[in-house]
Amino acid sequence: MRTITITVNGLSREATVEDNELLLNVLRDKLGVTSVKAACWRGECGLCTVLLNGLPVKSCMTLAVEADGKEVVTAEGLYSDERARKLQESFVEHGAMQCGFCTPAFVVTSHYVLSRDPEIDGEDLKRELSGVICRCGTYYQIYDAVRDARKYYKDKNL
Repeated sequence: MRTITITVNGLSREATVEDNELLLNVLRDKLGVTSVKAACWRGECGLCTVLLNGLPVKSCMTLAVEADGKEVVTAEGLYSDERARKLQESFVEHGAMQCGFCTPAFVVTSHYVLSRDPEIDGEDLKRELSGVICRCGTYYQIYDAVRDARKYYKDKNL
């Protein structure tokens, strides 16, 4: 057991963890961050995706000790970013969710993708988002929401 410090959505948090404990478990069970979903436990569905020091990782495949001293951002943490908030609103406007289980991971992943390339579209967009699976099949609405939100990532004033 060891104590780690992780900045989660801008707040410094401590947790006592075992060396083999997953970041997903620490976020959900010890720190109460429930937007990070637990589903496949094999890194296949992407529903546990978070940003670790700005890069998307599957928290079910990441050891908590790897996050020690680093920053983790989840869907909740993105709401303070004006562009990401507009992205979340675009998901609502386009009906880009049915059950909503995949939505936090799609928002985190889409924010990362749009921050890198606000012009992305077509097969490139589909490929970049392919690491997250939607059980309800709302992919076309998700793609529409992300395409519509591109304007906010192009806007240098946001």
